[in-house]
Amino acid sequence: MKRLFKYTVGTIFLFAMSACSDSLLDKDPISSYSGQGYYKKPSDAQAGVNGIYNGLQSLFRQNLAYWGEGRADNVETRHAGDPGALQQNALTPIINSARWDNFYTVISRANYAIKYIPQAFGSGDSELKSQLLGQAHALRAIAYFYLVRLWGGVPLVTQPYEGVEQDIFVERNTVEEVLALVKEDLLFAAENCADSYSGDRNRVLLTKGGVYAFLTQLYMWQKDYAQAITVADKILSDGQYALVPMANWNDIFVEGSSSESIFEVGYNEVQPNSLRLLYAMGSDSDYVPSSGFIASIEQGDLRQSRIYDVSEVQPRKIWKFFGEGFNDESPEASSNNIVLTRLADIILLKAEAHAHLNQTAEALELLNRIRQRAGLPVLDQLTATSKYGSLVASILHERSVELCFEGHRWFDLRRSGTAITTMKPINGLSDTGNLLWPVHENEILKNPNLKQNEFYK
Repeated sequence: MKRLFKYTVGTIFLFAMSACSDSLLDKDPISSYSGQGYYKKPSDAQAGVNGIYNGLQSLFRQNLAYWGEGRADNVETRHAGDPGALQQNALTPIINSARWDNFYTVISRANYAIKYIPQAFGSGDSELKSQLLGQAHALRAIAYFYLVRLWGGVPLVTQPYEGVEQDIFVERNTVEEVLALVKEDLLFAAENCADSYSGDRNRVLLTKGGVYAFLTQLYMWQKDYAQAITVADKILSDGQYALVPMANWNDIFVEGSSSESIFEVGYNEVQPNSLRLLYAMGSDSDYVPSSGFIASIEQGDLRQSRIYDVSEVQPRKIWKFFGEGFNDESPEASSNNIVLTRLADIILLKAEAHAHLNQTAEALELLNRIRQRAGLPVLDQLTATSKYGSLVASILHERSVELCFEGHRWFDLRRSGTAITTMKPINGLSDTGNLLWPVHENEILKNPNLKQNEFYK
């Protein structure tokens, strides 16, 4: 019932897969079924945007954990492949998580939609047209925002590939240029996305709230704290978002579409994800809680027993996403939605922004909202500083526990400038150039104008 993609029009997958599925740098001929020929009526435009969401499913199915958690301090692994390479800081241009082709699938589908949605509606104004354009711009922005945080400057492609006269050997744009497009797309989406949608679609389609959440993350990445506060306030004042009680905390992830959720990627039994394999496959999951993470949790934190089995000295299973006591050893994929952003994320980002601006009272009030839900005592500035070194550090610690394993930790370390000091004792990370991912060798081979990140040359 909660899955958007159960009713996605089948035609879009034929179109999208034939026209858009390859990397932007592939030299294959364009589809004979062009975007111009496909977008003839509003239902085609709706199906086209559904195809972008479908691309988002493939994008985050497994790599959300690799990109957002695998290189950080909250997880440990006994596995080779990407989990081991990331934990050991042994990235190479052939690891799977260095591939960016799924990002460009999303971008390509968004570019088709942005160009051709207007023709599907004709010259008249339409609320649906505006909403679909808003979603397409927002989805493109999300893809580029992840790309730039992982690889730095990347090729900026804003038009669909439709003919051999177009240059496919594109060079990398600067970080500033990419982030400028992300901001432009999100601001457009904020003007055009709907306030809400009916039923469970409200969390798996991008609303204004979802756009504001990513704008908040963007402004925090750019250290524009005043703007981050302004945008976060739009979410906090929206009555459709509220923190769930601690007793229902796991339901945010198990059931999905909670009042706390802002935007999640929808999955189902037909289009599942790898959450179970990543976190909950008994003694054989990709990741388990690190000893450092376990030691960082304050005594009396009600979240602890909802994250992993506290009866085990070294928990071999993360059950945050499946419920307390989860004990399914099945290797089958998961149909749970993946929550990309939720209210606790925004509350803590806003708290951090206030702390950076020396607005201590506002920062503490927001921080303590999350702590009190977890059954922890409120902090004042003196206690926060004595326990964690600073008010900002206490907020980052709270994010580490509250948002654990949700794909935020590595980006928090990068954004706060603490990645090297945190990870050097664990895996030797010491060079700022090593903070980025290598560009996969397939992309380098396909495009003579594409340069490898300096650290990996």
